[in-house]
Amino acid sequence: MSATKWVHAFGGGSSEGDADMRDLLGGKGANLAEMAKLGLPVPPGFTITTEVCVAYYANNKTWPSDLEAQIEAALGALEATTDKKFGDPANPLLVSVRSGARASMPGMMDTVLNLGLNDETAAGLAELAGDKRFAYDSYRRFIQMYSDVVLGLDHSIFEEILETFKEERDYMLDTELSADDWVEIVGEYKRAAAEALGRDFPSDPREQLQGAIRAVFDSWMTARAIKYRQLHDIPESWGTAVNVQAMVFGNMGETSATGVAFTRNPSTGENSYYGEFLINAQGEDVVAGIRTPQCLTQSMREEMGDTQPSMQEALPDSYDELARVFDILERHYRDMQDIEFTVERGRLWMLQTRNGKRTAKAALKIAVDLASEGLITEEEAVMRVDPSQLDQLLHPMIAEDARRDVLATGLPASPGAAAGVVVFDSDDAEARAAKGDPVILVRIETSPEDIHGMHAAEGIVTARGGMTSHAAVVARGMGRPCVSGAGSIRIDYATKQFTAGGRTVKEGDFVTIDGATGEVLSGEVKMIQPEVTGDFARLMEWADKVRRMKVRTNAETPADVKTARDFGAEGIGLCRTEHMFFDADRIAAVREMILSDAKEGRVAALAKILPMQRSDFEAIFEIMEDRPCTIRLLDPPLHEFLPHTEEDVHAVAEATGLSAAALMERAGALAESNPMLGHRGCRLGISFPEIYEMQARAIFEAQVNVEKKTGIKPVAEVMIPLVAMPKELAILKAAVAKVAAEVEAESGKAPEYLIGTMIELPRAALRADEIAEEAEFFSFGTNDLTQTTFGLSRDDAGKFMPDYIEQGIFEKDPFVTLDQSGVGDLVRIAAERGRGTRNGLKLGICGEHGGDPASIHFCDSVGLDYVSCSPYRVPVARLAAAQAALNARG
Repeated sequence: MSATKWVHAFGGGSSEGDADMRDLLGGKGANLAEMAKLGLPVPPGFTITTEVCVAYYANNKTWPSDLEAQIEAALGALEATTDKKFGDPANPLLVSVRSGARASMPGMMDTVLNLGLNDETAAGLAELAGDKRFAYDSYRRFIQMYSDVVLGLDHSIFEEILETFKEERDYMLDTELSADDWVEIVGEYKRAAAEALGRDFPSDPREQLQGAIRAVFDSWMTARAIKYRQLHDIPESWGTAVNVQAMVFGNMGETSATGVAFTRNPSTGENSYYGEFLINAQGEDVVAGIRTPQCLTQSMREEMGDTQPSMQEALPDSYDELARVFDILERHYRDMQDIEFTVERGRLWMLQTRNGKRTAKAALKIAVDLASEGLITEEEAVMRVDPSQLDQLLHPMIAEDARRDVLATGLPASPGAAAGVVVFDSDDAEARAAKGDPVILVRIETSPEDIHGMHAAEGIVTARGGMTSHAAVVARGMGRPCVSGAGSIRIDYATKQFTAGGRTVKEGDFVTIDGATGEVLSGEVKMIQPEVTGDFARLMEWADKVRRMKVRTNAETPADVKTARDFGAEGIGLCRTEHMFFDADRIAAVREMILSDAKEGRVAALAKILPMQRSDFEAIFEIMEDRPCTIRLLDPPLHEFLPHTEEDVHAVAEATGLSAAALMERAGALAESNPMLGHRGCRLGISFPEIYEMQARAIFEAQVNVEKKTGIKPVAEVMIPLVAMPKELAILKAAVAKVAAEVEAESGKAPEYLIGTMIELPRAALRADEIAEEAEFFSFGTNDLTQTTFGLSRDDAGKFMPDYIEQGIFEKDPFVTLDQSGVGDLVRIAAERGRGTRNGLKLGICGEHGGDPASIHFCDSVGLDYVSCSPYRVPVARLAAAQAALNARG
């Protein structure tokens, strides 16, 4: 008896699994088993577990020795359930072989349909079904799919045969081919396969089955699947299951059909059935864009102006049964479902259900609506939305009053707007995006091989395909705007251009796409900023009820500060004062200060900068009112402010009265071999205390002025950067406190402030107990802490980081997601040691990790008081912080 059960059966009135076995059976297998348990019409079959896939790769692509016996037993049980025999010419059992990872990976792995067909079983199927055309249509589909997926032959070989055949006979559609036509096509397909393979196409059903199972396992490690897993944080170690299921046929005439449907609209979240179907077709026809699908409901058809009858009109009894199943599944899973179905001669069969992928807008609406309907709680609604998805809603949309020069119109497959240069190839899209060009990928239709180009692109346009085509589904999952099925576009890959409505658009031309209307527009169109209102605002309210950590922003311009406040920022976690120094109206004074050899000259120059800085801080304090504002004193090395070009050097020389030679000499004196580790941060304050004294005065005077003007008392947290030694902080803290006392004496008002430091060096983290003797708060600068811990330059690491991720040295770029075991340990140590010295020490993070959901979960686990991120990431951080708090509760 086998020690491990590798195969689990489902259907036929029983099930050896359920939805809780997703890790073992994969998402598809677990949900098929669950639907079977619910008594829904599921074609019987069996699932080969994910453990087999793991073992397959661990043993040099060899599966367990006892697997074949278990497959044979399951096949025998399937024959008994269906009353058909695998490989029997008189009564053939045909099966589908599909992948099924525990996390949905639509279109990324391989499927084989109609497996078990050969010359004998095809003839038997024709007689049994009373439909020779159906049988040989299924046979040619099998040869093409098996040759592509299992044997590695280029599918274009078969497409060319079919297209030539149709052209010679003046056929437009596949449905026009007769039974005898398909018999002839099958013969040509087999000859082409044999010629390409150097041997006959396999006719033994058991050999076919073994090949298909291996192909599914192999597809787990294809380039497109690996890329998808990287993009969606799916571990390689999970593996995929394989589902072998009795075939049901949607291509058995006018009472048969196949389709893909959602229980709610995946683009908008509206509570209305949504989907497409095709009469006399198989499932691949719907998603591949080979034929134009028809609408599921009459209302959807009328809204889209389609003249073809909907399923509701063409197959009303099957539609009513499908609607009943929709209701059962949505209530059972308590979420919007993505469903694949087939109608075989009037009988409905359910092939798959899964929680449907949706746009950010739809995710918000569905979560809020399900909570309002009582199917889930408010806290569950908060957990239902991926924080990273919110980014889709926080970027420009086309303005209502914008002029729209419409080139073409397709289907509104994935909402949002994007503008960029047209490219026609995924490799080109990735290359141009890497150079910083915004890109719109234009394809006849996309396939899984385009995954890298789709990710690199700002938006996607396809000439073929429906609302559930590969392009539409993948774009929605990625949050990319997409226009699919823009049939008026004629693409010429050879000349790298497309024509539409008599106009030609070449590669490199700018276009804008509107995924909400399906329009492709000429040029770059005016866009507007979104607002956090409606369902978005409601979900944020629920998130704010449960989160523990505060969310602040990294901002220093009034526009960014206001944007962040409007998005719910509860303070400023990082105001980088050096950004204010670069403004055209003050850079001259800054350079004058730097170029002064004596303190008196620096003080005179700083006196010119003081009112400018004070004005900056006043604007920030007025917007933030009584919310705390962490202001970092000057951090970068001084040479960054000096001119670099010959033209700039002469201009500064003229303005300062120095000779160009003297200026270059001073610049040379300030130049450093490794400025990231050089004379910067608190080291500037130690060498030139007058700089920090001026900035402190600007901060405190701005506080006093705003309090006098508005009656609101601003809260300043003065951050001393790059501290490594406690004495550095002690010296500079005393200097800042002295300025505060002077401002209080002069104004009669005491500014409210704390003095703390940024922990961005390993030594500071390790000696945090000593530093906390002086610091009233720590802000973790994880950008530099990552650099100094790894010895990596963030600006240069991108050149080799892909190699490290590809080879598994890094799971993720440590500058994007915090390295929890190394850098994270330093944060944990600093938090514990700092609070050990100063009870209630305020702790926050202001590196870019403050906007990354995975890093935010870590920050919550360490007990930080807040995270700080860029303005447009504030809602993302609010939701991620809420989810972290809920996860911590268990």
